[in-house]
Amino acid sequence: MALALVLLATSCNRLTFVKPDTARKGFERTAPEVSVGATQRSRDVEAAQAHLQLSKVRLLHGDYPSAQSEARQALKLDPTSVDANTLIAVAKERSGDMKGAGTYYQRAVDLAPSRGGPLNNYGTWLCASGQPAESLAWFDRALADPSYATPSAALANAGSCADQAGQDARADRDLRRAIQLDPNNAVALSAMAERELHAGNAFEARAFSERRLAAAPADARSLQLASQIEEKLGDRTAAAKYVQRLRAEFPDTRASETGDEGKQ
Repeated sequence: MALALVLLATSCNRLTFVKPDTARKGFERTAPEVSVGATQRSRDVEAAQAHLQLSKVRLLHGDYPSAQSEARQALKLDPTSVDANTLIAVAKERSGDMKGAGTYYQRAVDLAPSRGGPLNNYGTWLCASGQPAESLAWFDRALADPSYATPSAALANAGSCADQAGQDARADRDLRRAIQLDPNNAVALSAMAERELHAGNAFEARAFSERRLAAAPADARSLQLASQIEEKLGDRTAAAKYVQRLRAEFPDTRASETGDEGKQ
């Protein structure tokens, strides 16, 4: 089940990067010392931002080693950068290093313990790592941040993970709240379609599935789900069309994942 990381305004809603706070911290000093320190600090932050921008570009192009390298350069210049830690985490996760990704998601939270974005991301990582029940507290913390710009993302993730944890009441509540806040939230719409299908409500599942496909570009799972719903409703022609789309748009998807084994 796809979850939503707060990324570059993203699969899964996935990192909203906030410009680091460049305000001076610490005790007051003599004028010359403050001036020199502030100038060097400003230069470091500016250079770190340049590396972060390059890291984002590399990430978008799927060059995960280079994305990590640029983010690490930013981290050397600004050791308190939440965004640099988050970028490294995402690059590691997309490279298949889930354990390493968790370390950097955790560091981002340690640096910004009350900021919604990093909290949502760490909860998402926990859920994807097989700990859906444990993830819920982190989504709650994200939602407690009054400045969090995308609460629908945390609600959608919380609902999806609650569903995985067998907490039906919370899953239904959070997913519906997410859709109320953002009617085009792909994560919540997809999760509701799956819940309705598993509950035997195929017509309701179809409605959520169609809204999901209209809200954002299809992924493999959304097309698989749409096909399964149409099969359940007895519309084999519609089901076959979704399978054809799946094979055309996601040719690496195995036949066993399409629910269409043995068909020619």
